Amino acid sequence: MKTLNERSRGCLIGGAIGDALGWPVEFMSLDEIKRKYGPQGIKNLVKGRSNLVEITDDTQMTIFTAEGILRAENRGRNRGIVHIPAVIHRSYLRWLDTQGVGSDVEKDGWIHTIEGLHTRRAPGNTCLDALTSGKMGSMEEPLNNSKGCGGVMRTAPVGLVYKKQESFKLGCESAAITHGHPSGYLSAGILSFIVAAILEGLDLETAVEQSLEELKLYPSSKECSDIIEKAITLAKSETPDIQAIKSLGEGWIGEEALAISIYCALKYQTDFEKAVITAVNHNGDSDSTGAITGNILGAYLGINGIPQNWVSEVELSKELTQLADDLAKTYENNDEWHQKYPGW
Repeated sequence: MKTLNERSRGCLIGGAIGDALGWPVEFMSLDEIKRKYGPQGIKNLVKGRSNLVEITDDTQMTIFTAEGILRAENRGRNRGIVHIPAVIHRSYLRWLDTQGVGSDVEKDGWIHTIEGLHTRRAPGNTCLDALTSGKMGSMEEPLNNSKGCGGVMRTAPVGLVYKKQESFKLGCESAAITHGHPSGYLSAGILSFIVAAILEGLDLETAVEQSLEELKLYPSSKECSDIIEKAITLAKSETPDIQAIKSLGEGWIGEEALAISIYCALKYQTDFEKAVITAVNHNGDSDSTGAITGNILGAYLGINGIPQNWVSEVELSKELTQLADDLAKTYENNDEWHQKYPGW
């Protein structure tokens, strides 16, 4: 039986590894990837210009989602009332500040002090535009009609703290801060639900099937449910991976990125390495599909199910481990905790 800490570490670090594996090939076609890295595509973590196995904005924003959750929990337990999405929004404004965009948000807490986060790693324009708008998007009052994968790529931490149904709703709300199309935020709800279901002890197939049942309770969900059902069917088939992923899309939009990731996780659910390698070797948004696949299988297999050399090599591994352990605790009533995750 895997511990909560093992699953939490696996989820965050697994996502970072998938992100880092896909980052060098994000804007390359599969043919270009094979020409550069060989017929099997990219299979190993590659150091970037900074001599680090670099994460991207996907992992950066996942970290700030986690920070927002922990700050919201602190506020709720000490003040008795909290609107969790609003606290997460303020954490996203802190991420915006790390990207060199001025923000009048508080710069306290330990996450903002992590030097490695203060670097731009191709942040999505939708996220930047939404967060600089001076408004907070919601499902009821969307800022735009974007269904880019910038919502789903960052919401796995929700499932590490909250139960399934609550995770689905909060995952949607967290993504809707920046992405207003239903497929942009419902895909995030599904990811959060799947992670929560894994932590509750469900097998991967059941977690995905139950997420679909929850999805269908929400309006405008057919687009997401159709493509996820297709991913489930493909994972059970003999269809070659390249053909299966191509039929699901390129992953630039939320429901496609999630469907590709679900396909890879279901197809290779006992083999983290094979799953994330499959998830990044295609024509589309390789770092996001790698990150989401890594989140899911990392939670499912736990940190010990991930190649140890990858765990130690990926950027911010130590900080991600600390954050994962804090998510497993969720709250501590002491001064150190209040300084790390101030309740506002």
